[in-house]
Amino acid sequence: MIDFKRLRYFVVLAETRHFGRAAARLHLSQPPLSRQLIALEKELGVKLIERGPRGVTLTAAGERFHIDAKAVLAALEQAQTNCRAAAAGTAGALSLGFTMCAAYSVVPGYARRFSAACPDVDVSLREVVSNDLSQRVVDGSLDAAIMFPGIFDRSLTTETIFSEPLCVALPRGHRLAKQRRIRIAQLAEETFVLAMEEVAPKFRAVIDQHCRSGGFEPVVGFEVQLQQTVLSLVNEEAGVALVPRSMSKARLAGVVFRELVDAPCVEQVLVWSRANRNPCLKQFIELVQGAEA
Repeated sequence: MIDFKRLRYFVVLAETRHFGRAAARLHLSQPPLSRQLIALEKELGVKLIERGPRGVTLTAAGERFHIDAKAVLAALEQAQTNCRAAAAGTAGALSLGFTMCAAYSVVPGYARRFSAACPDVDVSLREVVSNDLSQRVVDGSLDAAIMFPGIFDRSLTTETIFSEPLCVALPRGHRLAKQRRIRIAQLAEETFVLAMEEVAPKFRAVIDQHCRSGGFEPVVGFEVQLQQTVLSLVNEEAGVALVPRSMSKARLAGVVFRELVDAPCVEQVLVWSRANRNPCLKQFIELVQGAEA
């Protein structure tokens, strides 16, 4: 195995074509530099340089070796840079799971800022049903997840990163569609399209409790897993729904979104495992925490 130090000495000599100038650049005296070049030629079994009164010329083998040696040293330097970046979390890979609500609220902004701050990290974004997200963080198939609060495994850490009010999603031809603001009691006789309790229990509890504050239990027409499905059913006039306000960014021709008076807020949390040692995850958490500060 060739000593990388000798490679560097040879490259500097090849660039300066002079032992004195090369030694000065390397902070050596000439005799040690000369001995290192002789040892390199002996190791390779070829003559790399010709000494002359005006300096050094490269042999044909030396010219070829100069090109390859520079590439090897550049690759070594890049490997060192990559290694340090991976340790710092500014290079590598990060997998982030999220619900559809997060896709319409915080995920695009976080993804854009993180990619700008850490362009050498390969970010994988995966939209997943809410009740599957935390388990995927536990088993390591996701580094982190953005989702509704829930009951999580003890190994997980959670931090609230976003809160927004609910709004009302109505079919465009609904009797209340022309109102700008709607009170929950006005929906007492409506059929609701709701998220399944097992998918997002705390989110569903907020909706049920707000209906009770209006004096009624919601009449359930459909229970579904995804907020997109909720809106699709409202679009087909299968019922009304209470959804996070950010879902109003989902443009469906047959759905209108109206402000809910005294609307309760729903939170989204960042979830990660304390056992996860991915340095890129640490960078992402710090970015999110900095955005919330």
